[in-house]
Amino acid sequence: MQNKLYMMNIKTIIIALIVLSGLQTKAQPFNHFVIDSKTNTNILIDYCDIEGLQKDDYGTYFEKYYNDYKPSKSSLKKLKKKLDNFEITIVLGAWCSDSKREVPRFIKVLDDAGYDNNRVKIIAVDRNKKANLVDVSELDIQRVPIFIVYEDNKEVGRIIETPHKSLEKDLWKIIK
Repeated sequence: MQNKLYMMNIKTIIIALIVLSGLQTKAQPFNHFVIDSKTNTNILIDYCDIEGLQKDDYGTYFEKYYNDYKPSKSSLKKLKKKLDNFEITIVLGAWCSDSKREVPRFIKVLDDAGYDNNRVKIIAVDRNKKANLVDVSELDIQRVPIFIVYEDNKEVGRIIETPHKSLEKDLWKIIK
C-alpha cells in the first residue's frame, strides 16, 4: 500500500514537471535588453511588443515620432478595408536611427487603420542583424527596419529601411 502511494506521488511530480517545462518552452521572451557594443547602452533584443518599444531610450523616440506622424486619411481609409487579411512582422534595430523614426510611424499607421497590434510580430536585432533567442536567418535582414507583410503565411511584400512614398501608401501598394 505504501509503495503504491509512493509511486502515485512520483507520477504526479513527473507529470507536473512535464507540464511546467512545456509551458516554459512555449513562453516567448519579450522586451529583453543587451548592451550595445558601440554605444554601451541598453538596446532591445529578440521579441518585443509595443509596450517594450515605449520604454527606456527607445521610448523617447517612439513617443515623439508616433505623436508627430500624420498618416494620409485617404490611405488609411483604404487600409482599413483590407489590412486585417494580413500578418505583419517588424524587424528593427533599437540602435538604428531609421528604426527609431520609422517603427513608431508604422505603428501609428496600423493604429489609425484599426489593425490589432497584438497580431504584429516585432523582433529587435543587434548591429549584426541577429537576435539572441530568435532565428532571423530566413528573413534575409540586410538593413533595418523591415516591415514584412504576409498573406496566408506567404510573404507578399516588404518595406525596407525607409518608405518610397509614405509608410501608408507603400503598405497599400503591397496589399491592394
